Amino acid sequence: MIDAEYCQTMAAYNGWMNRTLYAAAAKLTDEERKADRGAFFGSIHSTLNHILWGDRVWLPRFNGRSYPAGRVGADLYDDFMQLLEARRAMDDEIAAWAAQLDPAQLAGTLTWFSGIAQREMSRPRWLCVMQMFNHQTHHRGQVTTLLKQAGVDPGVTDLPWAPLTRDEQGRVVLGETFGLSANRGGGSE
Repeated sequence: MIDAEYCQTMAAYNGWMNRTLYAAAAKLTDEERKADRGAFFGSIHSTLNHILWGDRVWLPRFNGRSYPAGRVGADLYDDFMQLLEARRAMDDEIAAWAAQLDPAQLAGTLTWFSGIAQREMSRPRWLCVMQMFNHQTHHRGQVTTLLKQAGVDPGVTDLPWAPLTRDEQGRVVLGETFGLSANRGGGSE
């Protein structure tokens, strides 16, 4: 089972990687971002839209809020700057949710209607939270490949290189440089 620190770490990593990939994608023209490159969702732009869609589908199951999601595979935003702003807002929502987590919010069973499977599903809540983060990472890996194929190097994407640190309450957050120690709740190394 996972814990709140795992979720805080993955939320911070999510924010860092989205900033990194959107900055790399911004080096391309709109036409280049929207070019069909043979990926599952076709283009860089559509894959970034899909990642946002996934977060808008999964996060409400955990935080009880509502976000416009539309249907799978449909772009939420045609304009890259609007997509970027929506991405930043969702990253803030995910980080805020992770910051307030307690163990009870990860326990038990989550039951929801899956639009993909067209049936009600029930799974351990912690597994569904892991799915949200795994979905992000999976599709960002696709975007990384598409960016490299388009001639843009997105840089290092591995978790140990993320600028993670702790806030005043000891929660894992995104910082300017890496500042976690081997001790949970400890200071920087």
